[in-house]
Amino acid sequence: MTSEGGLAGTYRIEVEPHGCFVCGELNTDGLRLPIYSSADRAWTEVTIEPRFQGWADLSHGGILATLLDEVMGWALFERDCWGVTAEMTVRYQRPVPVGKRIRVEGWAGEVRRRLFRAEGRIVDTADGTVLCTASATYVGADEATKAALKRRYRFRLVPVTDDGGPPDVTEPEPEPPSSAEQAPAPAPASAS
Repeated sequence: MTSEGGLAGTYRIEVEPHGCFVCGELNTDGLRLPIYSSADRAWTEVTIEPRFQGWADLSHGGILATLLDEVMGWALFERDCWGVTAEMTVRYQRPVPVGKRIRVEGWAGEVRRRLFRAEGRIVDTADGTVLCTASATYVGADEATKAALKRRYRFRLVPVTDDGGPPDVTEPEPEPPSSAEQAPAPAPASAS
């Protein structure tokens, strides 16, 4: 895939079972979040649990940074970036209460050789208020390491519907017969 034109549609990113804290299904202490993608962008939605609080009733800044790092990294997949975070800056603009539903978004930026830039933000899903912003630089893996990672994780995209679920794969309903093919309606019963 290339960034030229990007993907059409929305996809859920899937990889082989792994231990990533944010998206890995094998990490029993992790978040196990689905990550979605479309045209150099990635996102997820989550309600921060009380176990991730810093000060009373507020989300810890470290968990917010972790979420931003994850989606910004996944936003780079169309650029064929398989690498690691080299530098990240987070700007906390508003406190994020635990129990609040948030959307974490990342998008691809500039590419220079093996250096990939991305930006991200966290927004309140209720009203769209920007709560945090971030920017990061990622260092892409060398070709041999990238090939090994691709074999290990078997990255794939699964199309999703507007409601975020998998596409409807049921067979379409048969077309109703045309009026010429329909049998006449039965006569009403007489009331005698």
